[in-house]
Amino acid sequence: MDSVSLDKVYQAAYILKDVARKTDMIYAPKLSNEAEIYLKTENLQVTGSFKVRGAYYKISQLTEEERNAGIIACSAGNHAQGVALAASKMGIKATICMPDGAPISKVEATRALGAEICLVPHTYDDAHDRAVQMQHETGATFIHPYDDQEVIEGQATIGLELFEQLPDLDAVLVPIGGGGLIAGVAYVIKRLKPSVKVYGVQAEKAPSMAESFKRKQIVSVDRVATFADGIAVKTPGDLTFDLICKYVDDVVTVSEGEIAAAILALMERQKLVAEGAGAVGVAAAMFNKVPIKGKKAVCIVSGGNIDVNIMTRVITRGLVTDGRMCTLQFSLDDKPGQLAGISRIISECGANVTSVLHERSDESMAIASCYLKISMETRDFEQIKQIRQALTEAGYNIIN
Repeated sequence: MDSVSLDKVYQAAYILKDVARKTDMIYAPKLSNEAEIYLKTENLQVTGSFKVRGAYYKISQLTEEERNAGIIACSAGNHAQGVALAASKMGIKATICMPDGAPISKVEATRALGAEICLVPHTYDDAHDRAVQMQHETGATFIHPYDDQEVIEGQATIGLELFEQLPDLDAVLVPIGGGGLIAGVAYVIKRLKPSVKVYGVQAEKAPSMAESFKRKQIVSVDRVATFADGIAVKTPGDLTFDLICKYVDDVVTVSEGEIAAAILALMERQKLVAEGAGAVGVAAAMFNKVPIKGKKAVCIVSGGNIDVNIMTRVITRGLVTDGRMCTLQFSLDDKPGQLAGISRIISECGANVTSVLHERSDESMAIASCYLKISMETRDFEQIKQIRQALTEAGYNIIN
């Protein structure tokens, strides 16, 4: 028997109707040439993330005694805001443990909603351990971000909305951190229409659920190192793992560059801002990680609370992954006209030079030589190949 109940999911949808936004389903034809892609825009949710659904429903089910004792939670940022919003609406004291590397924007947004913040060194899992310790010390009610029946039932309301908005969908691509979102969505989808495929997507540098799914047992990873902080989880939940093994068709991973390219594509082609965790499903669709050719596939864009301080680096990584930015390094004889000759060839190929670094003091090179590094804007990888070929044929030594 499942611990999650379809009746409770419908109850959660009723409770959330005046709290959580029924986010739009947007057709996104520019994201894939092979599949019919739709976006479920939870990045436009009231707190910028789907997490408010599970947090609010869970807290709404607390007894009066539990509410009076206060609540405590752990989060990298999105669950924190959901808990803080729910607590403020219900007049409950909330304490949130967050990793000290959480984006400042998420920390301050949580504090602005009235929660008390406890920053914990290192990762989400360390924040979780501290929250559990504080819960034992204070008697407050712990609101788990994913491994909780009522939290999962709240997230599962997205599954109901998917069928209302796109009844003939063929597949759903869902981000995975601890697994609460996909556990709820997959449960609803497979109960209502088992033929629909459900694919989970993780960052390849935080692959705990992907490894667990492959081995059919819970696997903890020693280290997570992804800028998709919302899914940087070392150990999956017990309840979520069981539901995922039962209802999810496959779990795949995407690289940091692919996530960045998806964020860039959402921004340029759909005018949507997504955080790293929110963009992994789109990355899986764009880079053909799951078999959705010719299918109607929904990517759940789970959050949009990206740290603006890393936006430039994310865009740069996305441009490089798309072949729209390239850096070449040359080893040259140090004589007049070298830079002019290289620049002329790049210009004739239609690219635009954006920066030049000339180095002649490296003690490892010959006295009469120099290094030249040129960055440029390009159309695609085919143009980069053309530029490299033209420069090589002209006698220039490209070393990187």
